[in-house]
Amino acid sequence: MDELLNNSIVAIADSIRTRKVKSKEVVTAFLDRIEGVNKKLNAVVTSTAEMALKHADKADADLDKGNSHGSLHGVPITIKDSLDTIDVVTTWGTLGRKDFRPGRDATCVDRLRKQGAILLGKTNTPEFTLSFQTDNLVFGKTNNPYDPTRTPGGSSGGAAAIIAAGASPLDIGTDTDGSLRLPSHFCGIACIKPTSGRVPCTGNALPSTGLIAPLTQPGPMARYVEDLYYILKIISGPDLLDPHAIDAHLHDPYQVDVATLRIGYHTDNGIRAPSKDIVQTVIDVVDLLMDHNLTATEARPTGIEMAGFIFTQVLSADDGEMLDVLLEDSRTREPSPSILENMKRATSELSAVEFAQVMNLWHNFQSSMLGYFHDFDILITPVNAGAAIEHGEKEEVGSHTYTSAYNLAGWPATVIRAGTTDRGLPIGIQILSRPFREDHCLAVAAWLESRLDPFKPPEINAFG
Repeated sequence: MDELLNNSIVAIADSIRTRKVKSKEVVTAFLDRIEGVNKKLNAVVTSTAEMALKHADKADADLDKGNSHGSLHGVPITIKDSLDTIDVVTTWGTLGRKDFRPGRDATCVDRLRKQGAILLGKTNTPEFTLSFQTDNLVFGKTNNPYDPTRTPGGSSGGAAAIIAAGASPLDIGTDTDGSLRLPSHFCGIACIKPTSGRVPCTGNALPSTGLIAPLTQPGPMARYVEDLYYILKIISGPDLLDPHAIDAHLHDPYQVDVATLRIGYHTDNGIRAPSKDIVQTVIDVVDLLMDHNLTATEARPTGIEMAGFIFTQVLSADDGEMLDVLLEDSRTREPSPSILENMKRATSELSAVEFAQVMNLWHNFQSSMLGYFHDFDILITPVNAGAAIEHGEKEEVGSHTYTSAYNLAGWPATVIRAGTTDRGLPIGIQILSRPFREDHCLAVAAWLESRLDPFKPPEINAFG
């Protein structure tokens, strides 16, 4: 069963579908693994074990009758606690919702369930997803599975931690400023932030309308690249609720010839210089490409040095109105320190003219960045300026511009593990492509994954 736990979700689904293993056996194995690691991680904050076992029994009985519910029939998953689940408390990490049961599933959750997925539990997130460290006043902090003194990142930190620990094969996270990619980098797993508008945000903590909405995308997190495309096919497409969701064709990465792609890269975005081991990991990946007769050219997108300034301006342009509404609607009277800090930063009284200037600056940035694809199909970059930091440690301004730049641009981005620090912490790389060509970055990610060291789970039992 340990071998099955380390398999891809594609392999798990196939094993259940072909009746090599029962859903209940798989669900039980993952629940046992959660029980074994979660006290040290605090990643799964709401367990649905009893419900999951009942659903697994039904999945097995249905399959015995020849009835399959879809491509995820009987497959266990976890879901980030910022995404609504109708039958399970969804807190969004805020005290006002600590007992709240939503009236419907988030769209992406609904689509997974309709394909037969079984929920094991909800994973931790900072309040309203608005922090790069996963900690809140409802459940406390989540620990990094490679070092419990360090954060798994945020906001999808609980998801990344439990996947890395081998206790969940899949989670759905969300990304507004790197919240899928940073935890994947910190915890050594894979993820994809889809093109803006690819996946509906309906049922997420942050609203699908307003100034911040175009920055946010749900996306799959897993140990293997093949699972990202498998799940992205299920959760993509408009739901007639999210006004930003687009009905766009999803190209097949298995039809891409990586050798034909024009690959660019950079080790430093010109805003915040990364650590030496981050730089070396990107260089090692480029060398690997070169060793296989692929070419990669060092080049940064024009205008990327403006990303930090523009992102700050966009987030503060509403003068904190979004945060006020979130707190009021959630009936939260005691915000977390991270939210209070966000509220301080969000005080910006812009005139109508100044607001228009911010929006023009953002749109001009998008246009300037798109020019990169005249010469390249792929961009490879660091995910962050450093590896996982200690709990409570403040990161230098600009560290997160390696991710936020591409929320502003709307580009799809895949993260895979590609290296390790001297302290044994994972290092990811970010692989980007033009909007709505997720197939390109997924194809390169799969090509690299097959030639890099295989995934090795952390030794959590060694925690003190």
